[in-house]
Amino acid sequence: MRKIPLHEKGGIINEKGGEFCTVRLRIPAGLITLDQMEGIIQIARKFNTDIHLTTRQTMELVHVLPASLELLAAELDANGTPIGAEKAEIVNITACPGIDRCRFAMIDSISLAKTLDEKYFGKEMPVKFRIAVASCPNSCVSERLNEVGITGVVKPYRIPGTCTGCGTCVEYCKERAIAIKNGQIQMDNDRCVHCGMCIHSCPFHIIKADPPAYHITIGGRRGRHPRIGYHLVTVKTPETVVTIIDRVVQWVYRKAWSDSLLPDQLDTLDFETFKKELVASLPADEIITDY
Repeated sequence: MRKIPLHEKGGIINEKGGEFCTVRLRIPAGLITLDQMEGIIQIARKFNTDIHLTTRQTMELVHVLPASLELLAAELDANGTPIGAEKAEIVNITACPGIDRCRFAMIDSISLAKTLDEKYFGKEMPVKFRIAVASCPNSCVSERLNEVGITGVVKPYRIPGTCTGCGTCVEYCKERAIAIKNGQIQMDNDRCVHCGMCIHSCPFHIIKADPPAYHITIGGRRGRHPRIGYHLVTVKTPETVVTIIDRVVQWVYRKAWSDSLLPDQLDTLDFETFKKELVASLPADEIITDY
């Protein structure tokens, strides 16, 4: 098998004019240590480059001379921030802060993103393949505009007979999915996006929730014609999420072709049949159908 030259790898991007290239780094979920940050600064100074912060939670070293790529790559590897991916590969996996910092978070988005990165980053694919993880439907990382999006969700419910009708949850619900009628709250499941805002806002802790779940979409697209991905399945555990992503990656790797973005191929790839077969293969007690 031919060894791919460094300048042909996905993390190396030719710049306008062809004299220089941009080097994208691998930084899963955008997390970096102080030592790694200092290392990147030192490397940038040594190779006389600037640093660009990207929309996918990573960095790029710009105006790099092609002749210095081998030495640059070795120093980036030693720094723990190796060359990333950009072409027809699984690229840098993004994630919101999650339960570590965000008061609206419902799942550990960082841990899941790191697990997916370790398993799939850089895998060659027929198409560019982006994965993003958001810990709630606020979608701070626009996960549903990625080829695969994972969103943390919860299903709220009230404890009958205990609501005081104070209306706090009504004020906080951005979807207008809650109303006060006859002194009691009523929830509109068709409007609810399962963000959990009403649960956090209830001063008497009357609104409760089932355990958080993972809502998975496929076929989202950014760019000049953005599109929200199609719902694939909602499941209970991160372990099942990894199993599903594995199936999706295998399906796309075997079936997709390279001249079109994945969202434009879903009909030809018979996404609905794949979805039915995938759901049928999962343990029934892992799937949530009423979201």
